Amino acid sequence: MSDIALPAIASARTRWLRRYGLAAFGAAVILAWVLAAIFAPWLTRYDPNLVDVAMRLRPPSASNWLGTDALGRDVATRVIHGARVSLTVGMVVVLVGALFGTLLGAAAAYARGWAEEGLMRLTDLVFCFPPIILAMAIAAALGIGTVNTVIAMLVVWWPKFARLSRSLVISQRSMEYVEAAQSIGFGPAHILLRQIIPNAVGPLVVLVTLDLGNAILVFAGLSFLGLGTVPPTPEWGSMVGEGRELVQQWWVATFPGLAILTVVMAFNFMGDGFRDWLDPHARRR
Repeated sequence: MSDIALPAIASARTRWLRRYGLAAFGAAVILAWVLAAIFAPWLTRYDPNLVDVAMRLRPPSASNWLGTDALGRDVATRVIHGARVSLTVGMVVVLVGALFGTLLGAAAAYARGWAEEGLMRLTDLVFCFPPIILAMAIAAALGIGTVNTVIAMLVVWWPKFARLSRSLVISQRSMEYVEAAQSIGFGPAHILLRQIIPNAVGPLVVLVTLDLGNAILVFAGLSFLGLGTVPPTPEWGSMVGEGRELVQQWWVATFPGLAILTVVMAFNFMGDGFRDWLDPHARRR
């Protein structure tokens, strides 16, 4: 390899790391958590719900790497098993909310008229309330439980995707390729699903990636307040809530809190990377 090519390769690697290094790091963190959640029963030697009062509030040690909680349960085991609940809920809420909101917003924008106007008024009504407050009210009305909390979050999650997809469809529906598809004889459903949405999917992918961390954070907040999972199911937000008054036993709340922090930051890094990749004008120099 020539001496001229080596500096060019090194410069290209430096640019790639500067542009996508954090996104790659975030993807690695998410992959590590997903693998830990999948193989949780084989990564830990304790039962996440096993109560052992004789071992309560033990600090981190060789036998309990992250210590034990007020009921003697291994914190590391519960953190790893808690990833199953937190990651699953976050993905279900965002993916279902994104699918429903995107299709509804796109259909309304393409149809125009009263359908578009009615959708916008409905989304404005939902946006009048802070998402976490509205989700709290719905979850409290439905009752404690993971399924009810997911339903409450879905009610407040779809409007942002509907509004974004509507604006994207509006910008695309007057393009030449749409007029060409109409002149060929394709119907509205084919044009919308096979032509417009695929050409406008970039910003939606970015929003989905960024929103995964936000959904996990909101679910953890609801569980912290006692509106999420039913005890003794391990979940990061409820674990932080259990240790909020144990100041001297800092490990009970600290490690599940760090788990939430790493996942949310990792999804944010990935979202920024997708934005830079899909939108050349937004790339950082």
